Amino acid sequence: MDDKKALDILVGLNIKRERTKAGYTQEEFSELIGIGAKSLSAIERGTVGVSLLTLSKICSVLNISSNSLLVEDTQKNDVQSIAQRLERLTPEQFEIVDAIIINTLKAFSLK
Repeated sequence: MDDKKALDILVGLNIKRERTKAGYTQEEFSELIGIGAKSLSAIERGTVGVSLLTLSKICSVLNISSNSLLVEDTQKNDVQSIAQRLERLTPEQFEIVDAIIINTLKAFSLK
């Protein structure tokens, strides 16, 4: 397999992973980034490459860096993604989530 095809497949899989994590269907997401659902499907399968303009829109809508799409998934905890979601909460919502996280971490430390 040539390098371009391998990169198209990697980027497509990473886009699909991030879109799914964000809770968007292909139809919803394709509308947000201004392309057709069939085009998004082809990008996610790696059958076509993604343009820089579309890549930029994808990163903007998902609030992620292009690096997270261009490199292999290292299977680390996605702390940055969680932090980005927390930033969007109201102060009241953040307070609730903060309490849940603290209590969950306390429960994990009990043995």
